[in-house]
Amino acid sequence: MKKLFISSMILISGLSFSQIAVGKPTAEPNKWTFGGGLGVGFGSNSYFNLQVAPRVGYRLTNDLEAGLVGSVSWQTSDFYKSTMFGFGPFVNYYFARSFYVSGSMQHFFINYEDKYYDYKNNQQETALYLGGGYMQQIGNNSFMQIGLMYNVLYKENSSVFSGGLIPSVGFVVGL
Repeated sequence: MKKLFISSMILISGLSFSQIAVGKPTAEPNKWTFGGGLGVGFGSNSYFNLQVAPRVGYRLTNDLEAGLVGSVSWQTSDFYKSTMFGFGPFVNYYFARSFYVSGSMQHFFINYEDKYYDYKNNQQETALYLGGGYMQQIGNNSFMQIGLMYNVLYKENSSVFSGGLIPSVGFVVGL
Protein backbone atom coordinates (compact mmCIF):
# COMPACT_ATOMS: atom_id res chain seq x y z
CA MET A 1 0.00 0.00 0.00
CA LYS A 2 2.86 2.35 0.83
CA LYS A 3 4.45 1.71 -2.57
CA LEU A 4 1.17 2.40 -4.35
CA PHE A 5 0.60 5.62 -2.36
CA ILE A 6 4.17 6.91 -2.93
CA SER A 7 4.04 5.97 -6.63
CA SER A 8 0.73 7.74 -7.13
CA MET A 9 1.98 10.89 -5.31
CA ILE A 10 5.07 11.01 -7.53
CA LEU A 11 2.92 10.51 -10.63
CA ILE A 12 0.43 13.22 -9.57
CA SER A 13 3.26 15.62 -8.70
CA GLY A 14 4.96 15.02 -12.02
CA LEU A 15 1.75 15.51 -13.96
CA SER A 16 0.83 18.69 -12.11
CA PHE A 17 4.23 20.31 -12.78
CA SER A 18 4.22 19.28 -16.43
CA GLN A 19 0.94 20.95 -17.28
CA ILE A 20 1.01 23.64 -19.96
CA ALA A 21 -1.32 26.57 -19.51
CA VAL A 22 -3.62 26.89 -22.47
CA GLY A 23 -5.73 29.99 -22.81
CA LYS A 24 -5.42 33.70 -23.30
CA PRO A 25 -1.91 35.16 -23.14
CA THR A 26 -1.27 37.51 -20.26
CA ALA A 27 -2.73 40.94 -20.92
CA GLU A 28 -0.36 43.77 -21.76
CA PRO A 29 -0.22 46.32 -18.96
CA ASN A 30 -2.38 49.41 -19.30
CA LYS A 31 -0.49 52.18 -21.10
CA TRP A 32 -2.72 55.04 -19.89
CA THR A 33 -1.49 57.28 -17.10
CA PHE A 34 -3.46 59.71 -14.97
CA GLY A 35 -2.42 62.36 -12.50
CA GLY A 36 -1.96 66.02 -11.88
CA GLY A 37 -1.38 68.51 -9.15
CA LEU A 38 -3.20 70.72 -6.70
CA GLY A 39 -1.94 74.02 -5.33
CA VAL A 40 -3.18 76.42 -2.65
CA GLY A 41 -1.61 79.76 -1.73
CA PHE A 42 -2.28 82.45 0.86
CA GLY A 43 -0.80 85.91 1.27
CA SER A 44 -1.24 89.47 2.44
CA ASN A 45 -4.25 91.63 1.53
CA SER A 46 -6.54 88.57 1.70
CA TYR A 47 -4.69 86.89 -1.17
CA PHE A 48 -5.91 83.38 -1.97
CA ASN A 49 -4.96 81.10 -4.88
CA LEU A 50 -6.32 77.69 -5.82
CA GLN A 51 -4.96 75.72 -8.75
CA VAL A 52 -5.98 72.34 -10.16
CA ALA A 53 -3.96 70.72 -12.96
CA PRO A 54 -5.21 67.32 -14.19
CA ARG A 55 -3.33 65.30 -16.81
CA VAL A 56 -3.82 62.17 -18.87
CA GLY A 57 -1.01 60.46 -20.74
CA TYR A 58 -0.20 57.46 -22.86
CA ARG A 59 3.06 55.51 -22.61
CA LEU A 60 4.45 55.27 -26.14
CA THR A 61 7.37 53.21 -24.81
CA ASN A 62 8.44 52.25 -21.29
CA ASP A 63 10.37 55.52 -21.04
CA LEU A 64 8.37 57.94 -23.24
CA GLU A 65 4.96 59.34 -22.36
CA ALA A 66 2.80 61.89 -24.20
CA GLY A 67 -0.58 63.34 -23.35
CA LEU A 68 -2.71 66.34 -22.47
CA VAL A 69 -2.53 68.58 -19.43
CA GLY A 70 -5.02 71.14 -18.20
CA SER A 71 -4.88 73.91 -15.65
CA VAL A 72 -7.49 75.96 -13.80
CA SER A 73 -6.44 78.70 -11.41
CA TRP A 74 -8.48 81.09 -9.27
CA GLN A 75 -6.82 84.06 -7.55
CA THR A 76 -8.38 86.73 -5.41
CA SER A 77 -7.25 89.50 -3.06
CA ASP A 78 -8.55 92.81 -1.75
CA PHE A 79 -7.46 94.47 -5.02
CA TYR A 80 -8.11 91.99 -7.84
CA LYS A 81 -9.45 88.63 -8.88
CA SER A 82 -8.58 86.45 -11.84
CA THR A 83 -9.45 83.13 -13.40
CA MET A 84 -7.08 81.29 -15.73
CA PHE A 85 -7.77 78.21 -17.87
CA GLY A 86 -5.01 76.45 -19.78
CA PHE A 87 -4.56 73.26 -21.76
CA GLY A 88 -2.14 71.63 -24.15
CA PRO A 89 0.10 68.68 -24.96
CA PHE A 90 3.02 67.38 -22.91
CA VAL A 91 5.79 64.84 -23.33
CA ASN A 92 7.91 63.20 -20.60
CA TYR A 93 11.00 61.07 -21.00
CA TYR A 94 11.89 58.92 -17.97
CA PHE A 95 15.36 57.58 -17.28
CA ALA A 96 16.73 55.45 -14.45
CA ARG A 97 13.09 55.18 -13.21
CA SER A 98 13.83 58.11 -10.88
CA PHE A 99 14.35 61.11 -13.18
CA TYR A 100 12.51 62.73 -16.08
CA VAL A 101 12.81 65.53 -18.61
CA SER A 102 9.63 67.21 -19.71
CA GLY A 103 8.15 69.57 -22.26
CA SER A 104 4.68 71.08 -22.19
CA MET A 105 2.97 73.69 -24.33
CA GLN A 106 -0.13 75.27 -22.84
CA HIS A 107 -2.44 77.97 -24.13
CA PHE A 108 -4.00 80.07 -21.36
CA PHE A 109 -7.19 82.11 -21.26
CA ILE A 110 -7.04 84.76 -18.52
CA ASN A 111 -9.92 86.79 -17.10
CA TYR A 112 -8.67 89.62 -14.85
CA GLU A 113 -10.66 92.14 -12.80
CA ASP A 114 -9.09 95.02 -10.86
CA LYS A 115 -11.41 95.76 -7.93
CA TYR A 116 -9.84 99.12 -7.04
CA TYR A 117 -10.01 100.76 -10.51
CA ASP A 118 -13.05 98.78 -11.75
CA TYR A 119 -11.02 97.52 -14.72
CA LYS A 120 -11.61 94.21 -16.53
CA ASN A 121 -9.38 92.50 -19.08
CA ASN A 122 -9.40 89.21 -21.00
CA GLN A 123 -6.10 87.93 -22.37
CA GLN A 124 -4.58 84.84 -23.93
CA GLU A 125 -1.01 83.65 -23.65
CA THR A 126 0.93 80.59 -24.78
CA ALA A 127 3.64 79.06 -22.61
CA LEU A 128 6.27 76.48 -23.57
CA TYR A 129 7.60 74.84 -20.42
CA LEU A 130 10.85 72.84 -20.54
CA GLY A 131 12.40 71.18 -17.53
CA GLY A 132 12.73 68.03 -15.55
CA GLY A 133 12.93 66.58 -12.12
CA TYR A 134 12.94 63.65 -9.77
CA MET A 135 10.19 61.12 -9.16
CA GLN A 136 9.65 58.90 -6.16
CA GLN A 137 7.55 55.75 -6.18
CA ILE A 138 4.77 55.96 -3.59
CA GLY A 139 2.75 52.89 -4.51
CA ASN A 140 2.65 49.91 -6.83
CA ASN A 141 2.51 51.98 -10.03
CA SER A 142 2.11 55.52 -8.67
CA PHE A 143 4.75 58.20 -8.37
CA MET A 144 5.23 61.69 -6.95
CA GLN A 145 7.08 64.06 -9.29
CA ILE A 146 9.08 67.07 -8.10
CA GLY A 147 10.71 69.32 -10.66
CA LEU A 148 11.44 72.71 -12.18
CA MET A 149 10.05 74.05 -15.43
CA TYR A 150 10.97 77.20 -17.36
CA ASN A 151 8.65 79.01 -19.77
CA VAL A 152 10.95 79.74 -22.72
CA LEU A 153 8.29 82.06 -24.23
CA TYR A 154 8.18 84.25 -21.09
CA LYS A 155 8.61 87.99 -21.75
CA GLU A 156 9.17 90.06 -18.62
CA ASN A 157 7.23 93.18 -19.57
CA SER A 158 4.34 91.66 -21.50
CA SER A 159 3.53 88.35 -19.77
CA VAL A 160 0.67 87.83 -17.35
CA PHE A 161 2.94 85.48 -15.39
CA SER A 162 5.18 86.86 -12.66
CA GLY A 163 8.19 84.83 -13.80
CA GLY A 164 9.36 82.17 -16.20
CA LEU A 165 10.65 79.61 -13.68
CA ILE A 166 8.06 77.51 -11.87
CA PRO A 167 8.40 74.61 -9.46
CA SER A 168 6.17 71.62 -10.13
CA VAL A 169 4.87 68.95 -7.80
CA GLY A 170 2.47 66.31 -9.06
CA PHE A 171 1.31 62.73 -8.89
CA VAL A 172 1.08 60.11 -11.64
CA VAL A 173 -0.64 56.73 -11.62
CA GLY A 174 0.04 54.13 -14.28
CA LEU A 175 3.78 54.38 -14.99
